[in-house]
Amino acid sequence: MSGSTIAILVAFICYLCLMIAIGILSMKKTKSTEDYFLGGRGLNSWVAALSAQASDMSGWLLMGLPGSIYAAGTGKAWIAIGLFIGTVLNWLLISKRLRRYTIVANNSLTLPEFFQNRFRDRKKILLGISSAVIVIFFLVYTASALASGGKLFHTVFGVDYHIALLIGAAVILVYTFLGGFLAVCTTDFIQGTLMLIGLLVVPIIAYALVGNDFSGALLANGVAPGSDYMSLFYVNGEPYTFTQIISDLAWGLGYCGMPHILVRFMAVKSEKELKKSSAIAIIWVAISLFAACAIGVIGRAYLSTVLADSATETVFISMIQKIFSNGFVMIFIGGIFLCGILAAIMSTADSQLLVCASSVSKDIYKNILKPDADDKKVLNISRITVIVVAVLAFLIAWNPDSSIMDLVSDAWAGLGSAFGPLVVCSLFWKRTNLPGAVSGIVSGGLFVIIWDYLPIAGGQTPYAATGIYSLLLGFFVSLLCIIVVSLTTKAPEQEILTEFELVNNYTEKE
Repeated sequence: MSGSTIAILVAFICYLCLMIAIGILSMKKTKSTEDYFLGGRGLNSWVAALSAQASDMSGWLLMGLPGSIYAAGTGKAWIAIGLFIGTVLNWLLISKRLRRYTIVANNSLTLPEFFQNRFRDRKKILLGISSAVIVIFFLVYTASALASGGKLFHTVFGVDYHIALLIGAAVILVYTFLGGFLAVCTTDFIQGTLMLIGLLVVPIIAYALVGNDFSGALLANGVAPGSDYMSLFYVNGEPYTFTQIISDLAWGLGYCGMPHILVRFMAVKSEKELKKSSAIAIIWVAISLFAACAIGVIGRAYLSTVLADSATETVFISMIQKIFSNGFVMIFIGGIFLCGILAAIMSTADSQLLVCASSVSKDIYKNILKPDADDKKVLNISRITVIVVAVLAFLIAWNPDSSIMDLVSDAWAGLGSAFGPLVVCSLFWKRTNLPGAVSGIVSGGLFVIIWDYLPIAGGQTPYAATGIYSLLLGFFVSLLCIIVVSLTTKAPEQEILTEFELVNNYTEKE
């Protein structure tokens, strides 16, 4: 093993040991299901903000997005623009209202439990359906994070992809299994900070090393003078159509339906802290998305050889390896920045594992199968679920050629279409009823599965035939179903309407 590999390995070991130590310490503070799933609703503004955004962005931010821009040009930045708009609206419009409503609605600890309490789902139909949707789409989402980890370890250490996949999954599994939500949020705070530092430092250094002849450096790597590589309205030299731009912007619609992000809003300890969190999160995501896009462009100029199509998602890794290549200390620092990529991966995978665990143990096992189960039993079921989900996601991610971008895209669309419209309607439209809620989740989730996976358009999937992102249509199909079904069925009972007004007039206790 070379000296450079040892230096990077030392950095990785230090980082991973810190994450596991946090899991062990958090385990001592985790005494109930509310502690395990929401950290006792005690998150401060910084931890809430950075953990929400770190769990959101995943390896996509440091691998998928820079890789797509590196290969195709800045036209691929429309997704980042859509995500920024979605983040802002989510924090400003959804966060406070959701936190209030989950407290008033019988102290709901999970999104499915909130739906059950909000609509008085006594037969627990909505609870079961929403829990199943979470498990199905989060399996794919978690697989995308594990695939990112496998590619990272394979690229950096030359380890076989499948062994690398196993290492990354094992570490995430350990601290999520031990410490629950508190461990996840604490590690996500550290990971979010590390991600931001890496996103800022690496492209700035690379740009400085390129020097004044940036256009010449791009030319040397296949970007001709006057090309459309730097245009927002071209991708791979072809005009980016209105349909494609709208599809990319539609990624922002997914935010209000992401359980692993929404649960952070529910866990903040006060509305005062939540207001601070909003500002911190919006600034963090603006800087991070811009820097990730810059990495794609600067990487194209800085790297001396053009990456193969199958390796474009490793552009950030390649930049770090080239910049920090001389001397043990410099290589160790580069290893820390590589840990930023690992941080992006882990911060999403751990959150997804925990949401799946809460859906199975709290929503399905406790609320449906065994209502008399005590906290200890529910915690044990949750930890077992974490293991099972991690193993299933590991199997989905087994193919080393699986695209991080595609896996994230499918899961994001499914969750955003199934839950996004219902979250908005349940918070702001009191006429929404139980049949409307069920129709919204089912129609949104099924639409994405049909659009993305069934070859019903001349042997192609509708997505392949049209290029329209399933979330763009699925969100509005779900919203339409909620509105139509709610208006054509019985109005909500008075108890529900009274609770809605209580949320409107909610005053937080000092």
